[in-house]
Amino acid sequence: MSSTPTIRFDRGMLVASQFANEHLKQITESLGQEATEMRYDERCLEWRMSAHIYRDIVYHFYRHRLPLEDHARGYEKLELVLQESIVPRPHQAKAMKAWTEAGCRGVVSLPTGAGKTILAVMAMAHAKRSSLVVVPTIDLLQQWRSILQRYFAMPIGAYGGGEKDLQPLTVATYDSAHLIIESHGHRFGLLVFDECHHLPASQYQLIARAAIAPFRLGLSATVERTDGGEQVLYQLVGHKVFEGAISEMVDKVLAPYEVVSIEVPLTAEERQAYESARQVYTGFLRRNRVNMTSPQGWQDFIRKSSYLPGGREAMQAYRDQKRLAQASATKIVELWAILQRHQGEKIIIFTNDNQLAYHIGRQFILPVLTHQTKPKERARMLSGFRSDELDILVTSKVLNEGVDVPEASVGVVVSGSGAVREHVQRLGRILRHREGKQAVLYELIAKNTAERFVNQRRRNHHAYQGTSQVQPT
Repeated sequence: MSSTPTIRFDRGMLVASQFANEHLKQITESLGQEATEMRYDERCLEWRMSAHIYRDIVYHFYRHRLPLEDHARGYEKLELVLQESIVPRPHQAKAMKAWTEAGCRGVVSLPTGAGKTILAVMAMAHAKRSSLVVVPTIDLLQQWRSILQRYFAMPIGAYGGGEKDLQPLTVATYDSAHLIIESHGHRFGLLVFDECHHLPASQYQLIARAAIAPFRLGLSATVERTDGGEQVLYQLVGHKVFEGAISEMVDKVLAPYEVVSIEVPLTAEERQAYESARQVYTGFLRRNRVNMTSPQGWQDFIRKSSYLPGGREAMQAYRDQKRLAQASATKIVELWAILQRHQGEKIIIFTNDNQLAYHIGRQFILPVLTHQTKPKERARMLSGFRSDELDILVTSKVLNEGVDVPEASVGVVVSGSGAVREHVQRLGRILRHREGKQAVLYELIAKNTAERFVNQRRRNHHAYQGTSQVQPT
């Protein structure tokens, strides 16, 4: 039996044998906290560890000029020659330089429309390794596949939406990649995570942990998560190596824009119902010492409302006051005024839920696109919007990410969450550059309601530079 240290890939894990104690000590010291993932199997006299540690193991032996039998590596070195030349924009060149200087690992944050996909193509051409691109939706899978087919003269695999074709260059959805990675995590040298803020979710972390890929690139418009999960992302993909602010790209890469917040009053009937529901909701919070401003406030409210007296009524009251503010009749009146003001322009209307989206669609006889819209119908709507057959689309959250939305210049947020990510994603839908274009994002806010605080939370982001707040027309 060979005494040379050996590693192999086994169902999403690295298995190491014949490792001397001094090797293990040095490796665990370099890994730090990640060394806790190493386990000794006394039955086989082997060490088992997360596959994503592969790069650290190999680098240790290379740096110390020590022999290592590497049976884990299953990825290929490819001759990836671009079929079309790419002249990177300044921010893409800076991002690429930062990523390569970080050892071809790390996260890049760029706003929607700033060319994240082209940056990934550049990274793949540089790494010249078998690559797996992981995306959140079937729509994005098809878009990425089409772009890769344009730039690389080789078959592009797809895994998801009924397709099960693994190639040296493959695009897979997060859900599908999660299912196959333990069997195929040794086949790719580069992992690209599109909308990488999804990766820290417990069900998706396995994709990064069970792959040996030494090169990794995360892409997102907004990396930070409310649960602090971006730290897991940085551990598994690499630190944030570049961030391009929207304000820095206006005029050259993105269209100049304005965010206009419009406060509208509730009707007298809505106000009475709102205050009544609000009283029930806030009364429960005070009685049971629930602090909704704390990071655990929402979970505390859910937990206590499930078993304490008055909890069910408090939860219903919370939903009622939220619905009254988000779907106020005066918002519909103001929306009509905005549509009249921007006749002939491409407009996307955003809501927080399907019910309000369909209500607006019926009210103004407009096409509505939600997660319930069938793929063929969705394709027809987006095609009509792109060809100028349609000027207006109404949507809930389905266009926040994962769909290549044709260029629009006006967005109207009738209702939304306080998440900065949602705001940046929606803003990005109207910022594609065109000569002479001036984009505007309207946010309709129910006056003297909790929506005002939701809007203020979003205003912490730099994307709100140059915003204004006006009264209804």
